[in-house]
Amino acid sequence: MAGYLLYTISFCFIISATALYLTRDCWVHRIPVPDYIYHRLPSTFAGDVEGGLTSNDFDLTGNITSGDSRAGLDEQGKLEVKKIMRSRRVDFDEARRIFTERRFAKNNIGPDGLPRDPKFVSFS
Repeated sequence: MAGYLLYTISFCFIISATALYLTRDCWVHRIPVPDYIYHRLPSTFAGDVEGGLTSNDFDLTGNITSGDSRAGLDEQGKLEVKKIMRSRRVDFDEARRIFTERRFAKNNIGPDGLPRDPKFVSFS
């Protein structure tokens, strides 16, 4: 008897979970998300400066003062740099360096900027 009860509860749970998963677009936006979990990334250079994505070596104030109308820094890059800053507790310049080295490594480029391709020929 206990086996049937466990089987019935498990079956109902699987059906409910599947239904919730398939209809998540209809209800997930109604769940309140605390501010400390989700931060909307700024979409302008002024917002990037306010968000801490600037430094003496990577100064965005020139873009702001010249009235640059572009959308700001790359969204994926900003998200990754913010994640590095938060997880490793480093400043913007160090997080940007780590991000760039990771991107280089993913594209088979050494930290010095030279390709790691054995067929690469360089003339100096």
